[in-house]
Order: sequence, then structure tokens, then C-alpha cells
Amino acid sequence: MSAPPRVLTVAGSDSGGGAGIQADLKTMLALGVHGMSVLTAVTAQNSLGVQGAWELPVEAVRAQYRSVVDDIGVQAVKTGMLASAELVEAVAELLAGTGAPVVVDPVGVSKHGDALLAASALDSMRTKLLPLATVATPNLDEVAQLAGVRIESEDGMRRAAAAVLAYGPRWALIKGGHLPGEAVDLLTDGAEEHWLRAPRHDNRHTHGTGCTLASAIAAHLAKGRPVPEAVAAAKEYVTGAIASGFPLGAGIGPVDHGWALGRSR
Repeated sequence: MSAPPRVLTVAGSDSGGGAGIQADLKTMLALGVHGMSVLTAVTAQNSLGVQGAWELPVEAVRAQYRSVVDDIGVQAVKTGMLASAELVEAVAELLAGTGAPVVVDPVGVSKHGDALLAASALDSMRTKLLPLATVATPNLDEVAQLAGVRIESEDGMRRAAAAVLAYGPRWALIKGGHLPGEAVDLLTDGAEEHWLRAPRHDNRHTHGTGCTLASAIAAHLAKGRPVPEAVAAAKEYVTGAIASGFPLGAGIGPVDHGWALGRSR
């Protein structure tokens, strides 16, 4: 039997299982690709927030990456939590020599408002990592953090996309989930636009949406789908996961990564 497409996530661990590496691997399994991981940080995290975070040494990140890529190979890479400038720059150097599509989720703040990216790492994110991205997937808070552009309505999303594209990614997916009304995202490469709309589900259990969406895009890119198709399919998957999100602990529960497998709880 042949191996399924292989996708590598370079991200932090969420001990509560709703976001980070755990969400990435669940998403990849659900979408029929083989998920692999490079751990960049360990967090103590649950439904109430992040109680602690410990960055891994750069040499440990490099060793994990080389171990996987040199032996197994990858068809797509997704990056998530890269807490420091040193990690951002090391991962960018590794990605530059890999030659696979890269989905950059510029994780800056957790669902609970906890900072996950040092201010000193922002410039490295802008100048080293984003230029390597096939698709960058910032939400509106991350656009403000990276580019200083604050958007409070759908009309401003083109401006947000232009600000992100100025850093060099091939495509920018501006996630408008924080806006009222429909859940609307804008995918653009500066020439063509794709507006992706989905109903907003009345469900507060949305932990892990950003990680899940970026991993789903990477999974579909690994299958050979063009960027607009990959993003549209990923949006459909994450919308279903949000609709099926479930309570866990005393705070915000996770999206349901297994919804598309038809399993019941």
C-alpha cells in the first residue's frame, strides 16, 4: 500500500488537546493525510487559558525537523506557535530548503487572550517567515499585531490583506471571524479575490479554530489541490467542526475535529 500525503506541523503543544499540535494532528487524520510534528513549545493549557509556556531549544526544533524531513519527506508544512525571534528565524531557514507548500498561522494570542509570540519576534515573522508562506492565515487581531492595521468591518479586509501581502506571502487569508454577522474570510493573492462565507453558529466552544483551519489548508495542499480549492475545502471543514464544538472543562471547549468522520458522542 502507498503512504498517504504527508504534512508536518511545526507548533506548540496544547495540553488540553483543543489547539496546537494536538488539533493539527487530529485535523490531518480526519482529512486523510499522515500528520507529523515538530514541537516548538510546551504549554500548560486548559479550557480556561494558558497557565504556563516553555519554549524548546532551537537545536531541539532543528533536530526534529531534519529527522522527519530527511527520512520521511513532506508534501506540505504548517507553522503555528513560534514564541521567539530565534525560533522564527530557525524555522524559516529550515523551510527555505524544503520546497513544499507552507501555511503560516502567525499565532500571536490565544483564544483566551494569552500572548504566545514575543514582541521581539514580530520583525522576524514579517521579514523571515511570511515571505516563505504559500498561504498566511492571520485573524484580525494578528493583522493588527503584525501590520498595525485595525479592521472593524468587512469593508476593511482588503486593506488588511494588502498589508499582509506586502510582507511577501503568495496568498493571504484574512479571517474575519471576529466581525459581527456571517463568518467571512478573504483569500487573495493581490490579483484575484475569493470571499468565503459561512453561517455563524451559536456555539462558544471554538478553541482551536485557527490551528484547525491552517492544518486543513495544509492537508488539502498536500493532496495537490490549488490554493483557492484547498482554502474553500478547509473552510467547510472548520465550519462543521465549529458547529459540533463541545463543552470541556469550565471554560471554552474545543471544536470537534472528528465531525466529518461521522462519529457520534
